[in-house]
Amino acid sequence: MKCVRHSHSLFTDVREASARCPFHGGRASNSGDTWDFRVPQDKSPELKNIPNRHSLEAYAQRWMRLGNIDRLSIYNPFFTPIDTVAAQMRSKGEKLVSFAHYDYLGLSRHPEVAAAAHAAIDEVGTGVGASRLVGGERAAHRLFEREMADFLGVGDAMALVSGYATNVTLLGHLLAGGDLIIIDELSHNSIVSGSDLSRAETLTFPHNDMDALEAILKERRSEFGRVLIVIEGLYSMDGDIPDLPRALEIRDKYNAWLMVDEAHSIGVLGERGRGVAEHYGIDPARLDLIIGTLSKSFVSSGGFIAANKAVIEWLRFTLPGFVYSVGLAPPVTATARAALAILRREPERLEKMRDITSYFVRRARESGLDVGDAIGAAVVPLMCPDTFKTILLSRSLMERGFYVPPIVQLGVPKNKPRLRFFFSASHERADVDAVVAAIVEALTEEHAEPAAMFARG
Repeated sequence: MKCVRHSHSLFTDVREASARCPFHGGRASNSGDTWDFRVPQDKSPELKNIPNRHSLEAYAQRWMRLGNIDRLSIYNPFFTPIDTVAAQMRSKGEKLVSFAHYDYLGLSRHPEVAAAAHAAIDEVGTGVGASRLVGGERAAHRLFEREMADFLGVGDAMALVSGYATNVTLLGHLLAGGDLIIIDELSHNSIVSGSDLSRAETLTFPHNDMDALEAILKERRSEFGRVLIVIEGLYSMDGDIPDLPRALEIRDKYNAWLMVDEAHSIGVLGERGRGVAEHYGIDPARLDLIIGTLSKSFVSSGGFIAANKAVIEWLRFTLPGFVYSVGLAPPVTATARAALAILRREPERLEKMRDITSYFVRRARESGLDVGDAIGAAVVPLMCPDTFKTILLSRSLMERGFYVPPIVQLGVPKNKPRLRFFFSASHERADVDAVVAAIVEALTEEHAEPAAMFARG
């Protein structure tokens, strides 16, 4: 299948193509090869001089025009209609191999998971009707939380209706003025937003640089009361992991707390899928807070917090995102419980997923492709030279039967666009061989050597 080409080929100099590229907002960097996807600020004359009448609508329309988002005429890789979510998926009736969904254990269409969701609806309905604090508990909520705490090896757990909101409400609630939050510079937006909501001062350290983290604490620890360090178990844009033993050492040395967001590492890392602590052979109970989501390995929706029993009991009465929100819907809880039960019963799914991911990393590097520092567990980036070429490569792969959406600013820094691959226990080595061959074919057709186009600079 041939690649449908823009009037400029896949690797034409972007400085020539950007003038009429619909993604280009007229704010190219000095190098001419990247675009600024930041939201236009209100101080822009065009955004300041909007008439008061219908101002919100006018503001929205003007923002879309300034970002050229309303003119995605070459190829719009976003909001693709999806008929099914699985390694073998359909979009508009066409079969595609998907590397876009974090169904890490291949459970999204497992009959046992689907049956549990149906049974929950039949038995107790679709909703819970009120906050758990005042509307009463559903038995499945506490059962799931005890099962999750037991699986992780910690005192207790609590589930919330949104993984994103779990970080936001916890960080916004936990610390106050006079405290300090220190986060990795590549932290998920939910961590950044939660830190912003808190009145604590927030500082960042370079990605996975524990020396820099310690330097911050050595210089400034005495200025603050409580200090919270936030890291992730598996970074969702880069597929790499933190030095958890060193992070714990620093936490203890400087009398801080440590929160680990295990959204992408639960069900991925460790012999039994318990996350980055198990990966390093560390007792999870040593972590002050473990945060996770139910939408990855547990093919459901929502988030959870796991910690010491006393901490969770306090949060049940005080955490705004829990107290002032409903509990998980019955089919959502049942889905997550069933997925957790399968994970505990079938740890071989972990090995299959990690084997497939490691195989892709090896094959990609042998082909001269840049997969960054990915360790070969579920998430792998394919680093690309600029935004325009990333989008066109995504289109070329779609036309060859592979769904791999581009990740560009705002998701990542504007000079680090990429295609992001998620791997599942449902993928096969044949899928990996085929997609690597498709990438190389797309590059070769454009008279470019993969090693040259994807070299890290």
